[in-house]
Amino acid sequence: MTVMQIVQQLFNSMGITMEIFFVTLVTSLILGLGLALVRMSKSYVLSLIAKFYISVMRGTPLMLQLLVVYFGPFFIFGMQITPSYRLKAVLIGFALNYAAYFAEIYRSGIAAIPVGQYEAARLLGYSKTQTFVHIVMPQVIKRIIPPVANETITLVKDTSLAFTLAVAEVFTVTKQLVASQSSVVPFIVAGIFYYVFNLVVAVFFEYLEKRLSYYR
Repeated sequence: MTVMQIVQQLFNSMGITMEIFFVTLVTSLILGLGLALVRMSKSYVLSLIAKFYISVMRGTPLMLQLLVVYFGPFFIFGMQITPSYRLKAVLIGFALNYAAYFAEIYRSGIAAIPVGQYEAARLLGYSKTQTFVHIVMPQVIKRIIPPVANETITLVKDTSLAFTLAVAEVFTVTKQLVASQSSVVPFIVAGIFYYVFNLVVAVFFEYLEKRLSYYR
């Protein structure tokens, strides 16, 4: 098999990798915000539950979580596992895992906003929702861009863990090619794929950070 054929096969599997990346990024950013708000809730019980969830998700391997999400329905509820559930389990597992990381990033960004801004907003007649949407969140977004960029770059590399459930993304196909061709070339080509993908992500976040630094 020529290098171009290897590139073609890996390129064909790139669609699954991209799907895992984008679905995880969007869903985990949304879930992470909700989880952060629950974590910062005045309700001790809700806050404790969110804190425990974040601790478990951050304290256990993502690979283990993927296996639990995939095999859990069968062992716990006796549900039949179908081949189509593999990708769904990967998406669910990734979203639940990264939501915990993004929740802590959101929490640190929200906690960094001075209390005086909340008091000023209340004096100006803003409701809590208006204060959060129009005053707090714009500042939080600016503050959390660097850590979100770091997690997003990690996510690009973590998509390779989908091979745990035999989902045909780039790394899974790479391993199959290495085994069939007895060559290290597929690893090199895959490395270039991941590097270029991460380079695009890094450039995008750098551009976004500059665009949001309008007071500098």
